[in-house]
Amino acid sequence: MMKKKSLCASRASLVLFLCQMISSLDVPLDSKLLEELSQPPTITQQSPKDYIVDPRENIVIQCEAKGKPPPSFSWTRNGTHFDIDKDAQVTMKPNSGTLVINIMNGGKAEAYEGVYQCTARNERGAAISNNIVIRPSRSPLWTKEKLEPNHVREGDSLVLHCRPPVGLPPPIIFWMDNAFQRLPQSERVSQGLNGDLYFSNVQPEDTREDYICYARFNHTQTIQQKQPISVKVFSMDSLNDTIAANLSDTDIYGAKPVTERQPVLLTPTGSTSTKVELRGNVLLLECIAAGLPTPVIRWIKEGGELPANRTFFENFKKTLKITDVSEADSGNYKCIARNTLGSAHHVISVTVKAAPYWITAPRNLVLSPGEHGNLICRANGNPKPDISWLANGVPIAIAPEDPSRKVDGDTIIFSHVQERSSAVYQCNASNEYGYLLANAFVNVLAEPPRILTPANKLYQVIADSPALLDCAYFGSPKPEIEWFKGVKGSILRGNEYVFHDNGTLEIPVAQKDSTGTYTCVARNELGKTQNEVQLEVKDPTMIIKQPEYKVIQRYGQVSFECIIKHDSTLSPTVIWLKDNDELPDDERFLVGKDNLTIMNVTDKDDGTYTCIVNTTLDSVSASAVLTVVARPNPPFDLELTGQLERSIELSWIPGDENNSPITSFVIEYEDGLHEPGVWHYQTEVPGTQTTVQLKLSPYVNYSFRVIAVNEIGRSQPSEPSEQYLTKSASPDENPSNVQGIGSEPDNLVITWESLKGFQSNGPGLQYKVSWRQKDVDDEWTSVIVANVSKYIVSGTPTFVPYEIKVQALNDLGYAPEPSVVIGHSGEDLPMVAPGNVQVFVINSTLAKVHWDPVPLKTVRGHLQGYKVYYWKVQSLSRRSRRHVEKKILTFRGNKTVGMLPGLEPYSSYKLNVRVVNGKGEGPASPDKLFRTPEGVPGSPSFLKITNPTLDSLTLEWGSPTHPNGVLTSYILKFQPINNTHELGPLVEIRIPANESSLILKNLNYSTRYKFYFNAQTSVGSGNQITEEAVTIMDEGKMAMASRQVDIATQGWFIGLMCAVALLILILLIVCFIRRNKGGKYPVKEKEDAHADPEIQPMKEDDGTFGEYSDAEDHKPLKKGSRTPSDRTVKKEDSDDSLVDYGEGVNGQFNEDGSFIGQYSGKKEKEPAEGNESSEAPSPVNAMNSFV
Repeated sequence: MMKKKSLCASRASLVLFLCQMISSLDVPLDSKLLEELSQPPTITQQSPKDYIVDPRENIVIQCEAKGKPPPSFSWTRNGTHFDIDKDAQVTMKPNSGTLVINIMNGGKAEAYEGVYQCTARNERGAAISNNIVIRPSRSPLWTKEKLEPNHVREGDSLVLHCRPPVGLPPPIIFWMDNAFQRLPQSERVSQGLNGDLYFSNVQPEDTREDYICYARFNHTQTIQQKQPISVKVFSMDSLNDTIAANLSDTDIYGAKPVTERQPVLLTPTGSTSTKVELRGNVLLLECIAAGLPTPVIRWIKEGGELPANRTFFENFKKTLKITDVSEADSGNYKCIARNTLGSAHHVISVTVKAAPYWITAPRNLVLSPGEHGNLICRANGNPKPDISWLANGVPIAIAPEDPSRKVDGDTIIFSHVQERSSAVYQCNASNEYGYLLANAFVNVLAEPPRILTPANKLYQVIADSPALLDCAYFGSPKPEIEWFKGVKGSILRGNEYVFHDNGTLEIPVAQKDSTGTYTCVARNELGKTQNEVQLEVKDPTMIIKQPEYKVIQRYGQVSFECIIKHDSTLSPTVIWLKDNDELPDDERFLVGKDNLTIMNVTDKDDGTYTCIVNTTLDSVSASAVLTVVARPNPPFDLELTGQLERSIELSWIPGDENNSPITSFVIEYEDGLHEPGVWHYQTEVPGTQTTVQLKLSPYVNYSFRVIAVNEIGRSQPSEPSEQYLTKSASPDENPSNVQGIGSEPDNLVITWESLKGFQSNGPGLQYKVSWRQKDVDDEWTSVIVANVSKYIVSGTPTFVPYEIKVQALNDLGYAPEPSVVIGHSGEDLPMVAPGNVQVFVINSTLAKVHWDPVPLKTVRGHLQGYKVYYWKVQSLSRRSRRHVEKKILTFRGNKTVGMLPGLEPYSSYKLNVRVVNGKGEGPASPDKLFRTPEGVPGSPSFLKITNPTLDSLTLEWGSPTHPNGVLTSYILKFQPINNTHELGPLVEIRIPANESSLILKNLNYSTRYKFYFNAQTSVGSGNQITEEAVTIMDEGKMAMASRQVDIATQGWFIGLMCAVALLILILLIVCFIRRNKGGKYPVKEKEDAHADPEIQPMKEDDGTFGEYSDAEDHKPLKKGSRTPSDRTVKKEDSDDSLVDYGEGVNGQFNEDGSFIGQYSGKKEKEPAEGNESSEAPSPVNAMNSFV
């Protein structure tokens, strides 16, 4: 239930006002409701108080009102009833109080001047309009008058009077000439507020005969013209000429020239004046002064400042304009006219009066029977207005008595009202400057509650946002509002809800569980009603992946993502903006479902891109900036300054950096003298530098260009600078990379890198080549050559060191003394072979060789190293010889030991060693023979399994291609595979080396076996090969299986099997329950998960092997049961296992012990090799592998 707040205040007027707000009813603006409720009349439209009409057109006096029932209308004219039925020229519009006076069909507007008032009345009261004063507009002609020409002396002041005829409303004045051109105005000549034309001082150019004043009457759209005024200005020169013709010389000299005068005010006159203006109007104050030179006007307010924002100066500051004046603008305003000779001033005392204006206008009251209320009418003005009340248009003093009404000055107090208290009250506030009239009705209604909000209205909001559920209501007395949630919910209370006075329920933070049906109940003493509304709370729309800041190169492609998440019942729309405006109409902009792609990006695409997602309930947005970058524009305006012989200063202006800062500038030069068209790198400077001091070389015709560099790349080169030619000089440097290497045993080839053209420093570039044998007291031998970079010295000893130098020279002199380089004359082949060669065999594939170094003098060149030649002579396990392939190993430098890898086991090898220099190899050392020991053999060349029978298979194999020694035996391992790919026990057989086939007997019928086969030498076993084969099926067993199939189709057999299955299921459940209670079996179930691969899983059901997954597939084998064939397990596999309770272990195959014993005796515990399962199952469950 909505509670009213109690109010306390010290001032009775405030209490009354608040009580009015609380007690009165607000009538909602519901059209259907308004049509049903009774309502006193209300004036909705009326003509202005001062109504000036065009006398040529019909007079329309407006009066519109509303009420229930619709009101009737009547008029008074000049305080008496106006009977419109008796005047044929006057009609009233249907369903309206508006009067139409027909002037255009013979009526006279002057006959209908007067004060009119409209009354709108129905059974609940009467409302009245303002007093509407009707006056026809007037635009009278100027009275005829004889105007004398104005003769004025130059420099004097002049006023041309307009004196327009008095019109209604007053006309607008302006001055023109005969050509209807406005006369120019200035600080010297201007029009006053009264329409007169003022001249502060006249000049000869003011002489004319067509000063014409015009009056424009806007209401009748007419313009009246005054007779032209003539002005003749006499200058002092012309005046002296006239006087000279009639007077003596003495009198002529007595004439005075134009004299300057201090200011004198033309308007207003005197030193002070007064001005009264009404509040809210525009205050216009004027000062126009005469004087020569023309005075300048300034305004001040004595004792205060001119109001800011409302003060304006017009007419060349001669008029002060203050808009929307108030009582605070009263005071003394001084205008000061000043020129070089002095000043004049005038004080205008301004008083601001005020017509009545509202402080609190009366408001309509809708009350319930027995309620209380107030009508308050408060107005202010200067002087203070008188307040008077009327009831239904009649002064309240003579109106019918109403015991519920009490008048207290500007307030009418109502208490315990009844329906007969309904009326329309008028408040009149008036003083000498005007009046205010306001209608306010008191409407006493007794109405049961009504809910105006549509039934089952659906409200949809976003989660975590406010939800406002409307319950617009009306009733008299004012109903109490309660809210419920759900069909049988309790009344809503608490801080999570806000109950508004208009009936609205606010859920400040709506959640998903706020969804549902809400019921609004309105009740007063006359009845009760309710309404249901629906609330749906939707998930908010979110941008889960926002567009990100992008930097893209010009002409590239960029994409902004805008991936959204929204409520499934809402249909979002995505809009992309660029810089808060629509995207350009350009096919390069591709808007996808959740992205914006811009193709072929240009500089204009720079900006902020915003993704806006709108639904009917919410809107979210995200923005990202796109920066378009590119290589910088080339620098320009290159300038060379400070030219010297060896340096110059280069400056330039950078081009646009295109959003990527310039990091450096690269300076290049062109030598137009030696290499025209070829640009060389000169230097590089930071991107903040735009000048550089460049070092120059002599005898170069320089041009420079600059390249700007940023992170994107290099700009185009700038335009070349002007050329600058440096003077010649002797060379600064000598050739580089000087070398002396003999190409033959008796020569020395001297080479060098020639100087580039700009390094020559002048014309006539040559080279002085000098040499002498090192460590010998010889003189330098020199030659001078040109245009070459090589010189050959012949007849030298073999491989002798020489000192060499090459010096540059040109026509101006030599370069500095060059440095000396050591070279050697030509090499010859080494003379001797290494001695004391020894071989140490490390293992079957590796040997170590050692030799003594040769004397350096016998090398006859630069020692590069030693080469070891070795080759296989024969294999000791085979007597056949084959092609000899020599291998070479090179050992750099002066090494005397080396390793020979990759040897074949059990073979004979030979080797020799040779020394190597730059010319070639020396003689070989004597061949050295050595042998490698045996190694493990290679895999057998093949394994074939043929002739399968019920219980036997035939195996055939080939010896290893690389036996790597003397074979001692073959090892065969095999194991069965059941139909679930589980492996059975592994059996191993050792076969003599001279055998090439074997028949395996006593095998299970229709069983797949996997075989592992490898060879052995005395060193060990080689790599194994694998194969699989299947024994054939027993026909008798097949027939029995057929008969079993026939039995299996019988109904009794099917029932029996179902019963057995059910019994097994019950037993399994019992075992599972007991196991969970702690009765675990003592054997570790997973201890052999990676145990010996010889013991492989088998299925327990029939003791047969399942299908086997080929070893080459590398598939893991499934776990199953496994055990040795005698149904025992090995003790060593587990400390607590079934072996403690069995017959022990003999390690033999239980099917044919004689067969196994023939080749192997006890079964060896070795892992099966090859592609076996990496996970070995437990051996405990393998007891039933064979039957």
